[in-house]
Amino acid sequence: MEARGLSCAGLSVGYDGSELIAQIELEVRPGRIVTLIGPNGAGKSTILKTLAGYLEPISGAAYVSGKPLGELSSHERALEMSVMLTERLSTELLTCADIVEAGRYPHTGRLGVLDDADRAVVDEAMRLVAVQDLADHDFMHVSDGQRQRVLLARAICQEPSVLVLDEPTSYLDIKYQIDLLQILRKLAWEKQVAIVMSLHELQLARIVSDEVVCIKGPRVFASGTPDEIFVPEVIDELYDLPAGCYDPATGAVVIPETRGR
Repeated sequence: MEARGLSCAGLSVGYDGSELIAQIELEVRPGRIVTLIGPNGAGKSTILKTLAGYLEPISGAAYVSGKPLGELSSHERALEMSVMLTERLSTELLTCADIVEAGRYPHTGRLGVLDDADRAVVDEAMRLVAVQDLADHDFMHVSDGQRQRVLLARAICQEPSVLVLDEPTSYLDIKYQIDLLQILRKLAWEKQVAIVMSLHELQLARIVSDEVVCIKGPRVFASGTPDEIFVPEVIDELYDLPAGCYDPATGAVVIPETRGR
């Protein structure tokens, strides 16, 4: 049986031949959510860009559905994988609906013409993330949070088997953060999508992830289930926190009481 999902073996990533994180072993199976956490600048985005094929690995390889990522054409990759990174998308005179429709282009012919079935997928993706009312709005003139949800709709309507997301909860208020995580869980469970992403919010990573991978250059510091990772001895060392700052009961970082106030 063909292997599904996303994996890497002996993967080392970095820029211009300079290694940032070495010997990454990762498997993201269908129906599972794997979340990368760690300090700013640790290399989470670099790993995701390499897994998405935007950066060449320093060594090792990534695989999508058992096929080496580097051997897939851009069209083959787009049929298998959808990517949502943190870089701002700059567009001119494109509506939110135009942005979402771009997710269907891998499934259309050379002319990129959407048929009724494609439009139904676009409409459903926009409804799922509650941006249907923004369809005719200029993408550059909506809020950061609304743009984030439009980009998620584009990723969803691509109907990938693998979804790669870099900080997808950025710019979202708490309601839409929860909504987004519920959508991701639904995609994983019902559509058997393999999802790998990075998150800064430890509470959110704790509740949504099947596996958590801790990045603290130049290596993977730890990996395991949320119950194994979200304990003071791991989180304190990962983020260089003073003892007592991480509260495992709530999953939040707290400020210890100061005396003499």
